[in-house]
Amino acid sequence: MALAPFTVSWDYRCPFARNAHEHLAVALRAGADWDVTFAPFSLSQVHVAEGDPSVWDTPEKAPDLLALNAGVVVRDRFSDKFLDAHEALFAARHDKSGDIREESVVREALESAGVDADAVFAEIKQSWPDDEVRKTHEWEVDTHHMFGVPTFIIGDQAVFVRLMTRPQGDAELARRTIEHVVQLIVDQPDLNEFKHTRVLR
Repeated sequence: MALAPFTVSWDYRCPFARNAHEHLAVALRAGADWDVTFAPFSLSQVHVAEGDPSVWDTPEKAPDLLALNAGVVVRDRFSDKFLDAHEALFAARHDKSGDIREESVVREALESAGVDADAVFAEIKQSWPDDEVRKTHEWEVDTHHMFGVPTFIIGDQAVFVRLMTRPQGDAELARRTIEHVVQLIVDQPDLNEFKHTRVLR
């Protein structure tokens, strides 16, 4: 199915972002022909009280942004490794219960994906990843009033989506899931909220 270009936000701390991004990664590896942009979003910044300095202006909050910065570096400098590193960083937090504010945890995730962690951290020290995360986050909030992840952006529409399942390596399920989400956003812009009252297992 041909899809319109779309963007999906992430913060590695969110389990629902992990679910959606695993569907994306599995389908893309299997050849899904999508024009998708991966956009960082800071959950730490969302929870800053009004009037308080941003996480980018609070040095003690720098570790909160470490994994996001690493993801952006891999996305922009080592793109052939991005999907693997992306999944590894999610796994470090949600499968291994690691503290992704710690450099050692982020390094281990990157290296498990075949990424040169020293090269990534050298880029982080140049501060451009921090600037990129901030610029993207502020655009998401200012333009689309975003409040969480994962949010799918298509044209001028932005929709927060909570997928309850992981693809478990099933590429067809992953492709179908993402295509259903994107087509629903495109075809049903009047559907503002659709939420089950309980999750059936």
